[in-house]
Amino acid sequence: MSKTKNYTNNEVTIVWEPEKCIHSAICVKGLPDVFKPKEKPWIKIDAASSEELIHQVKSCPSGALSFLMNNDKDKSAEHIETKVEVRENGPLLIYGTLHITHKDGNKEIKNKTTAFCRCGLSNNKPYCDGMHVKEAFKG
Repeated sequence: MSKTKNYTNNEVTIVWEPEKCIHSAICVKGLPDVFKPKEKPWIKIDAASSEELIHQVKSCPSGALSFLMNNDKDKSAEHIETKVEVRENGPLLIYGTLHITHKDGNKEIKNKTTAFCRCGLSNNKPYCDGMHVKEAFKG
């Protein structure tokens, strides 16, 4: 079972699943006052508004970051517009809920953001594992 860490500001809780992280640094570049990978704890949740946090978490290409609204009546975590983004020299990002059927017939559902490998080097195909950075993929 993968471990998770939760960070809350009493309005929103950011959930981090380190085993999913592909170290794209999109979170660090987007909110450098919040995401500080060289510090512990590495997420300074009070350094941005809940709205800014949610916007940045939705940009996480691996799904390692997600969020929950602490108010049970607020369902904003459940709605994500479906869109596709090709990252320069990186993965294909799909935002939304996906029903995936693997080549062996196994099925799974991915929510929020899913990063698919474009370089062909991932050890976790069809998903990106960050190998494009190590191998200097261009595309």
